Amino acid sequence: MLRDLRINRIFEGSTEIMHLLADPVPYLEGGELLLVTAATLEARDPGAMRRYVRRLADAGVVGLGFAIGVHYDDIPDALVTAATEADFPLLAVPRRTPFLAISKAVSAAIAADQYRAVTAGFEAQRELTRAALAGGPAAVVARLAAHVDGWAAVYDGSGAVTAAAPEWAARRAARLTAEVKRLRERPAPMSAVVAETGDDRVELQSLGSGRQVRGVLAVGTAAPLGTAERYAVHSAVALLTLTGERSRSLHDAERRLGAAVLGMLLSGEPDHARTAAGDLWGSLLDAPFRLLIAEAAGPAGADPTAPRPLRELADALEAAADRAGEPLLTVAEGGDRLVVLAVDGGAVLTERLAAVRGADEPGTVLGLSAPAGPSGAAGAYQQAEQALSVARRRGTALVEHQELATGSILPLLADDAVRAFAQGMLRDLYEHDATGRGDLVASLRAWLSRHGQWDAAAADLGVHRHTLRYRMRRVEEILGRSLDDPDVRMELWLALKTTPAPAPSRRVPPANP
Repeated sequence: MLRDLRINRIFEGSTEIMHLLADPVPYLEGGELLLVTAATLEARDPGAMRRYVRRLADAGVVGLGFAIGVHYDDIPDALVTAATEADFPLLAVPRRTPFLAISKAVSAAIAADQYRAVTAGFEAQRELTRAALAGGPAAVVARLAAHVDGWAAVYDGSGAVTAAAPEWAARRAARLTAEVKRLRERPAPMSAVVAETGDDRVELQSLGSGRQVRGVLAVGTAAPLGTAERYAVHSAVALLTLTGERSRSLHDAERRLGAAVLGMLLSGEPDHARTAAGDLWGSLLDAPFRLLIAEAAGPAGADPTAPRPLRELADALEAAADRAGEPLLTVAEGGDRLVVLAVDGGAVLTERLAAVRGADEPGTVLGLSAPAGPSGAAGAYQQAEQALSVARRRGTALVEHQELATGSILPLLADDAVRAFAQGMLRDLYEHDATGRGDLVASLRAWLSRHGQWDAAAADLGVHRHTLRYRMRRVEEILGRSLDDPDVRMELWLALKTTPAPAPSRRVPPANP
């Protein structure tokens, strides 16, 4: 019966102590079995006993041992009634049973419980270790769920669920992605109880040997973890961290090899790249792929020392590739840029691009090339860079090269540098027109739009063709450039398209041209 009280310690109250400490609550920590001789206890006063029992229960005392045959022949009815009403354990301790004997019995029971918990924890550690060697993280999660009589799940670096047990736990774990994300943003090691409603108490534990969280373990149980269950969870955290770090080392080696493969592709050595790719990326190079370049959102190079969004993007792409069973090559360039080769039309690009387009505040800016093969990797890289530059200029999360090839070139010129060039090129013409000596800018615009056809352009302006010829000679004189040069015409036309155009005045042509 003593073990059923879950006693943590004994508080013995001798006659002398209780005479000085009529109220022992300030000296209790909770979890005690309080033994009293009741020398100064008003044990026959119902009101006093109700207050006394309530204070003991509020202090976390798990039971009261009342010595009979010392000051009272039996436990007074007032105390029995108060303990019954409060559902508070009350023990009668005969005079022949010394408090010391109870202390020894309880201490032995507590020690036995602790020994059983430690033994069970060591056994759980052995079972989890065997599971890790035989089946990896999924087997560890399954064994842990059985040991804690609940459920367990593991999240990767991107926050995606990679293993869960039992099978239904995957749905439960998916509802905790927001809490997992918050835990991943804090330095490791870290733990948190994120849900404690009904019969589902969920505890999160970070995974990783450094300060960066490499993954998260979730454990759901119906009650707080006991000592044996706690041993099992800590063992699982250690094993999953060790497995993850080993995988991370192999993954880092793969990334270094991937950087070499990409370097060969961009250097025009597709055969050498295919040989180095081997089984890892050979299938990726055998089919059309897309090349993606990503940078952190915000001003270029704003914080190259902390490219967390790029790391999260790489983790998300690799997790998607694992789920889809697709090859993927990711290479970090200088810490502030990520280059990715992915299967054209594959699940990885489809899933990730949809996520980027749907994000309210994207953390990365992406440029995507057209489909290419190994021999066209260098051109695909240039396409992705151009698309990335346009994405930054437009302030959008993603630009595909196809958008540039099928649209107008004018949006690409809508930046401050181009506008400054255009205004400088046309400044003398605008200043001339401001003096009221002719509409040179409007005349140049009309003449260029009509491909140099004098009659058509003059008709648009409402002037004689000789007047228009005179104005074009003045344009050449002011600019110091010949309108017969197609490059000059092109530059002037683009300058006019990127600067505001004043409305030309419509004039009536002379009666006798």
